[in-house]
Amino acid sequence: MKKLSLVTAGAVISLFVGNALAQSILTAETGPPGTVPFTAMTTLAEIAAAESVADFQVADSQTLTNSLQNVAEGKTDISGSPLILTFLMSKGAGPYAKLGKEAGAELIGNVRVLYTYNYGGFGLFAYNSASVKGWDSVKGKTILNGPPRGAALTNSRGILTLVSGADDGKDYKGIQVNWGQMAKTISDGSADGMMLPVTFPDNRITRSLAAGDITLWSTPKDIWEGEGMQKYIKSPGTSGLVFDLADLPEQKGLTIVSEDGIWRSPTTVAAEVVHKDMDFDLAKELTAAMIRNTDKFLSKTPYMRTTNMGSTETDKSGLCGAVPVKYHPGSVAAFEEAGITVPDCAKPE
Repeated sequence: MKKLSLVTAGAVISLFVGNALAQSILTAETGPPGTVPFTAMTTLAEIAAAESVADFQVADSQTLTNSLQNVAEGKTDISGSPLILTFLMSKGAGPYAKLGKEAGAELIGNVRVLYTYNYGGFGLFAYNSASVKGWDSVKGKTILNGPPRGAALTNSRGILTLVSGADDGKDYKGIQVNWGQMAKTISDGSADGMMLPVTFPDNRITRSLAAGDITLWSTPKDIWEGEGMQKYIKSPGTSGLVFDLADLPEQKGLTIVSEDGIWRSPTTVAAEVVHKDMDFDLAKELTAAMIRNTDKFLSKTPYMRTTNMGSTETDKSGLCGAVPVKYHPGSVAAFEEAGITVPDCAKPE
């Protein structure tokens, strides 16, 4: 029997599957349970174990800022990472300011991508009983727009400004709470509306429906097609998420508003990243396992269906341009053997 260890909430959970023991034992880091990065990593771990590619020891609920640095320094084998973090590390900026630009650029040179996916969209939502009735009604209101700091807060503020013309602290009062407090704050009436990352379905919205019906607004089509938003979704680590709302299952109590039935919003793009020195065949087999089992990733939970798992198109993968990381050579080989084109700008030199 094969053993797959998941380190979660301070405990070790062992999963057993058939087949002979794989040759490699990989350390992995990811986000908290119930999120896209957690589901993406643990699904890869299950498949890799079942197919005798590798055994994983997964540490969840990690700060991915630190996880990326651990991979770059060779302390962790594989981690999820928002691509914006790779850009910031390369500049020695933001959470990597203490590294400095030279050390940051050197470290990010050690990082390679197996494949990418997105974390979901960003949307404005409110209880139907609240005073927020859409993008044009946020001025003068109190808006819950993220945790106290980080990319989610920056994106929420920026998107709300682009769509509504309203600035935090000037046109509306933004409030922030830690992720663990988010569902409680949504439902207790502390805010008139919420501008947050969302998945489809979204765990926070689902929990909050117990307190009343909710409406979620997509980015209006004219704003989406405008110069400002198109520039925004081309910024490092960001892409566009567009899909037909008819493809989503109906969720009682939730109304999603779009003038033409199409969801549009920016999305944060992430990747499973490894050290450049990972064995070619191992990187190839891990990527090939994802390609063979894409349906398993997308069907693992409902919110995985809109993640563009493993897409190599630059407008979906988020690679190239200002993002400094490229695919691992083994990953490129896996995609190309599967008949999937990898853009030259995303291939390692």
